[in-house]
Amino acid sequence: METVDYRRLELAPGHRVLDLGCGFGRHAFGALRRGADVLACDLGRSELAEVRDMVAAMRDAGEIPAGAFAITVGADARRLPFADGGFDRIIAAEVLEHIDDDGAALAELARVLRPGGVLAVTVPSWLPEKLCWLLSEEYHAPAVPGGHVRIYTLRRLRALLREAGLLPLGRHRAHALHSPYWWLRCAVGPGDDDHRLVRAYHRLLCWEIERRPLIARVAERLLRPLLGKSVALYAVKAPTAAAVPRPAARAGRREAGRAAGQRDTGRDVRVPA
Repeated sequence: METVDYRRLELAPGHRVLDLGCGFGRHAFGALRRGADVLACDLGRSELAEVRDMVAAMRDAGEIPAGAFAITVGADARRLPFADGGFDRIIAAEVLEHIDDDGAALAELARVLRPGGVLAVTVPSWLPEKLCWLLSEEYHAPAVPGGHVRIYTLRRLRALLREAGLLPLGRHRAHALHSPYWWLRCAVGPGDDDHRLVRAYHRLLCWEIERRPLIARVAERLLRPLLGKSVALYAVKAPTAAAVPRPAARAGRREAGRAAGQRDTGRDVRVPA
């Protein structure tokens, strides 16, 4: 279930792509199938192991174009171990809402994105997320370690992108049919996976994702502008490094990120040349 639109990202074969906070790899796999060279980055070792296993299975099945490859790296978003301008495209899907210092993370993403490169960032939409927070204290941090620490407005996210030296482009919402599912989960208790209504709605979502029936596609299209669970924003880095502003606060944020430390998988880090 992908949130990013690769057409808006203008992804092309051969692009060097960073999937930050890749989780189990949904966007990394999508970029790889389109011929990109992908670096999947996350703090979760188990998630990265599953990404590597899936990439191997995709290669065995002939789903990866010739010459394309993917590697995994464990790293803190506030302290990325990559060279300046090393990536053509960056995807950061549903990750910023988990990071206390989101400004530091965006500054790092801007640093490793090449001039003229495009970033796609997705976060929970304001209205669906606000209702989740109101329905359940257990849904978000600090009740959930590593959970959501803030609710974004479009204005706030655009301002953060500009502060990092990125020019916001278009946006869209996604996954409208998922919002009622999360409201239901929050209403009965986020940890109650066995509730009969939760299980019934989960089966409905699996049917929608796997079968893509016409009625579900029409409902998604009509409800998405208001109820889309996620919002995706696209931004471009200024074509020349000299044109990228460097806010005075950026250095302080970056030092704070370094002080927070970094976990990794013990693998060598290599950004495609």
